Amino acid sequence: MTFNLRCGKRKSAPDKPPSTMIPVNKVFFEQVFMNLTLWVWGRYGLAVSALILLGVPAVAAPSAIKISQGVSQQSGENPAAAAAERTLKEGAQLYQQGTAESLRKASTKLEEALKLYREAGDTLKQAVSLLLLGKVYHDLGENQKALEYFSQSLPLSRALGDRSAEANTLNSIGVVYSELGEKQKALEYYSQSLLLSRAVGDRRGEAITLTSIGNVYSDLGEKQKALEYYNQSLPLRRAVGDRGGEATTLNNIGRVYSALGEKQKALEYFSQSLLLSRSVAERRGEANTLNNIGLLYSELGEKQKALEYYSQSLPLSQALGDRSTEAVTLNNIGAVYSELGEQQKALEYYSQSLPLKRAVGDRDGEAVTLYNIAGAKRAQGNLTEALTNIESSLKIIESLRTKVASPELRTSYFATVQDYYQFYIDLLMQLHKTQPKSGYDTKAFEASERSRARSLLELLQEANADIRQGVSPELLQKERSLQQQLDALEKRRIEVLNRPNHTPAQQAELEQQRQTLIAQYQDIETQIRTTSPRYAALTQPQPLTLTQIQQQILDENTILLQYSLGKDRSYLWAVTKTSITSYELPPRADIEKAARNFRDTVTSQLYRNIPNKVAEANNALSQIILQPAAAQLGQKRLLIVGDGVLNYLPFAALSLPGKSGENGNPPLIVDHEIVLLPSASTLGILRQNYTDRQPPTRTLAILADPVFSGNDERIKNYSSATTQQAVESANPGLSRSRGDNNAQFNRLKFTRQEAQIIQALVPANSRTESLDFEASRATATSSNLSQYKIIHFATHGLVNSTHPELSGVILSLVDEKGNPSNGFLRLTDIFNLKLAADLVVLSACQTGMGQIVQGEGMVGLTRGFMYAGAQRVVVSLWSVDDEGTATLMSSFYQGMLQKGLTPAAALRAAQLEMWKQEKWKSPYYWAAFTLQGEWK
Repeated sequence: MTFNLRCGKRKSAPDKPPSTMIPVNKVFFEQVFMNLTLWVWGRYGLAVSALILLGVPAVAAPSAIKISQGVSQQSGENPAAAAAERTLKEGAQLYQQGTAESLRKASTKLEEALKLYREAGDTLKQAVSLLLLGKVYHDLGENQKALEYFSQSLPLSRALGDRSAEANTLNSIGVVYSELGEKQKALEYYSQSLLLSRAVGDRRGEAITLTSIGNVYSDLGEKQKALEYYNQSLPLRRAVGDRGGEATTLNNIGRVYSALGEKQKALEYFSQSLLLSRSVAERRGEANTLNNIGLLYSELGEKQKALEYYSQSLPLSQALGDRSTEAVTLNNIGAVYSELGEQQKALEYYSQSLPLKRAVGDRDGEAVTLYNIAGAKRAQGNLTEALTNIESSLKIIESLRTKVASPELRTSYFATVQDYYQFYIDLLMQLHKTQPKSGYDTKAFEASERSRARSLLELLQEANADIRQGVSPELLQKERSLQQQLDALEKRRIEVLNRPNHTPAQQAELEQQRQTLIAQYQDIETQIRTTSPRYAALTQPQPLTLTQIQQQILDENTILLQYSLGKDRSYLWAVTKTSITSYELPPRADIEKAARNFRDTVTSQLYRNIPNKVAEANNALSQIILQPAAAQLGQKRLLIVGDGVLNYLPFAALSLPGKSGENGNPPLIVDHEIVLLPSASTLGILRQNYTDRQPPTRTLAILADPVFSGNDERIKNYSSATTQQAVESANPGLSRSRGDNNAQFNRLKFTRQEAQIIQALVPANSRTESLDFEASRATATSSNLSQYKIIHFATHGLVNSTHPELSGVILSLVDEKGNPSNGFLRLTDIFNLKLAADLVVLSACQTGMGQIVQGEGMVGLTRGFMYAGAQRVVVSLWSVDDEGTATLMSSFYQGMLQKGLTPAAALRAAQLEMWKQEKWKSPYYWAAFTLQGEWK
């Protein structure tokens, strides 16, 4: 299931209670049985016809009637066989009626038929009976029982050697696992099914599975990916004349467009789906689509119209015994009444929905309804009861999250449930207001810690485990092969797009191929994790509690400022070694506006050198996010855990309002070291990892002043082969990422001066410098880098906030002869590095940027280097000045290597030094660089 979370107008209420859209799976099962039945006919003449299963008029399949009649005559010679076939036929007829009563009767008949076929040793007909029984129990909402029957059917279809039947059964199992909340397991079965369907040319089965895969991605928050699978399925549905299946896919496309906010487009797809469902008498699909249309109108504010559609859907699902759809529709009706302010009526519907969701094993749906009950009770003033319900909801979410092995999907799923954590935090802080000594603010802080950077925490836990050890060589070879295929496809894409007559269709086809390969690659990565003995031995890292943070992370001279931005209210917790203080801040939108204005002013060529403009923007922001805790800051080190837009913020350039001096309000760095963290718990894992590593023996490795172009003066003999297309072909992903960023790679001459000044601070036998052509990808990926405490990159950075995997560091793109070479150190390469560095410095543009993912924070280069083994990383928040950066870095390294300062203290000293010089006084020149990770 997927849920759309909405925002209420009452300050005391949560965001609008989530209603649920329903993916259609009923038609999928119909196709499974049609496929299997036709297969059984063709080979064995079983008298259970597709006419019975699908209600097809007799005239539509005369050959089937003849086969059925012939078999009936043969069966007459064998009374036991005739009785078994008659029982199976009666069970199929009862199933086709589709009511709750007929399904129960069908199960009895099918159990009887199964017993007779087992006695007769008829493997084929046992497989059919088991599959039908699984279908019946699925429709009755008894998913565990359905799973038992499907799982018994699978080895029988394999024993019969029919891959199409096997594919159908695998898909059936996948659907049940998906509905039980085990999305990763569902994807494993779907991927097996899809390969088999394609291998035997079963386009109908392929279309079914593509839709099912789309459903999982949609449920996990990957809406665009879901749409890609639905759009592959739809033409296949139409090509094989599968009108019911077409209705299914149209419905599910509508779900995605509704979630993406394209309501009119969604309504068009739902309307097409509804017409088709009705034309083929597909009542389950009709009930699902009616529910989805109701939800769409509810989101548009047309509550009465929503109730009209829900009231059409509900009796249909009840008559069919479809408890899953009934539960969803009851929840959605409750949500409407809640938004209309009728909380008691809403609770009546929620209380009908909840036991049904529990009965069918719909865990994510159960979490939705518990969240809604919490919202209604909070609106009634029953805060303690609301707390119990939301905690039960979050317990389910935590459980479901751990069942997703793929880090990407785990992250996207967690992003879909962040409103639950925000509600929980807000509720706890409301309780804190009424009972300030009961520790609710501590619980709220710990909830905030639980809601952030969890995937990073798990990746860092995994980093020391070498999870590929013990994995089958075949899987590792598949991983390498898929990476090679992706690289080859990228080269082909560049060649095609550089042709003057290339077409949009060619580009779309290449993109579809890329998406398919990426999905296969991520699937292999997940298989590597799930089959790795090292990964299996890892325990899920738990976020630190307040006490653990105070004992393990903080000291007397350090204060943690942790922010949580919410729709109605935001919060700041100031945590010291011995205390916690909480503050209520304005809504997220107000903070975002002030933060963007400050950042834009500091980086704007027009305003950055006008002190009054910068001060005005500073005062507006710092009044909101710093002033409440100003009295606690003193001259302490600040560990800052931001949220949302605050991850882009140069805190070093902020100043406390009302603090005056001869230079106006001094920036925070005058009194404070500043360190940024994705979460406080992250630092705990970084410290643990670093303790476990062999310490480096040498001091400094520098990669600087690479060669980007065949026109560079350092190339002696220009090669005519060095075209832009040739360079891009040699650097997979560079063209795509550069196109998204419109980036140009000009030589950065000051990086050479920067490198020369820094290397002079270290004895020759304890450093290595790679300049010009040697500043290459080969150098960066060499195992030699693990010997160095500090690794310094002075070059261009490329950060792609839309596709973080296309982010990277640009090293030499051509060799000494001017021939193209691979110099794009991608994020995937960085994750595979084996470092033991105290510090990695990315002296390049925007290296601290990335994609902001709800609940995860900034996804970019920093986490790649932390995973690779860096204890701390210095990165930039905007496009930095070449000369100014060289000046800053020289001072930074002098502080560390000559004065013995920690990296955090050295960065502060270097920034202060620049701030005091008129030429570099503007924060634009010195505030871009931030230190993330260990502060000691």
